[in-house]
Amino acid sequence: MKQISQDIQTNTIKAFYLLFGKEDYLKHQYRDKLVKALADPEDNMNVSVFQGNGLNVQELLEIANTLPFFAQQRVIVVENSNLFKKTPDNLEKQLEELPESTHIIFVENEVDKRNRLYKWIVKKGYASEMDTPDEKMLLSWIKGLCREEGKTMDDTAIFYFVEHMGTDMLLLRNELEKLFCYKLQENAITVDDVQKVCVSQATSKMFAMLDAIGTHNQPQALLLYRDLLALKESPIGILRMLLRHFNILMQISALSAEGKNNKEMAAACSIPPFSVKKYAAQAAKYTFEKLQGMVEICQDTEQQIKSGNIKDIVAVELLIIRFSSTK
Repeated sequence: MKQISQDIQTNTIKAFYLLFGKEDYLKHQYRDKLVKALADPEDNMNVSVFQGNGLNVQELLEIANTLPFFAQQRVIVVENSNLFKKTPDNLEKQLEELPESTHIIFVENEVDKRNRLYKWIVKKGYASEMDTPDEKMLLSWIKGLCREEGKTMDDTAIFYFVEHMGTDMLLLRNELEKLFCYKLQENAITVDDVQKVCVSQATSKMFAMLDAIGTHNQPQALLLYRDLLALKESPIGILRMLLRHFNILMQISALSAEGKNNKEMAAACSIPPFSVKKYAAQAAKYTFEKLQGMVEICQDTEQQIKSGNIKDIVAVELLIIRFSSTK
């Protein structure tokens, strides 16, 4: 990503870029930066966009071979084309023969790094994998957005914010906009603000209940379960949250035994990097076999509910009692 910014700043933009990975916000941000640096994004004569895996390659090449109309550059954006999994014959050669005025920006969710087009782009242009930033980068990004708005947000508030909202940067950006509007006349954004604006009461109680189960605080876990029911949360929804939680603990236990680091575990479990320590601390209280059994119990309980053998409210309460027991 730094290379792309440097290319734009030094006006040495390459003919071909590939932006790929899971983080749509970053891909779209750098796509737009490149397009804006090369042409007017509203110039439909010289900026073309192709989307989807039904790409007409010949049409793409015809446009790519056309000189720009009263402009210096022709820009083509190709999104989710599947070209980096299955590449037409001679495509690389045809791309190499394009006019110097043509720039193509490929944006893909997934690529096969063994693919010959991928290797060609790496050699002839620039490929950037854009996945969820690590803890340090995410903190820096959120603080940067706050500074732009004249706001502050300490690490505790940011951790709480991301833990409850997830690591999707587009979602985080939208939720931050809500916080900025809410705190229009004040500078500091706190955990309390995040709870009021972004995190529903049910979500907050759900996390608290999972913490209580993990620390074997049975009275608190049951109290929070009844609070969730009072908030009209369905027992089956609560059960699925429990299943996901213990499935993550099981994965953390296995990955930790394999010697994986926090970043690798976060990616494998689709959780924020700074949440790994919390999950790892809970997972350490159980053996892998115990966690595997808990996941199976959750699955079996859901099946028992669906088959009508037990009422959902009672089934989930018994499960909470069982899991939060100190024995």
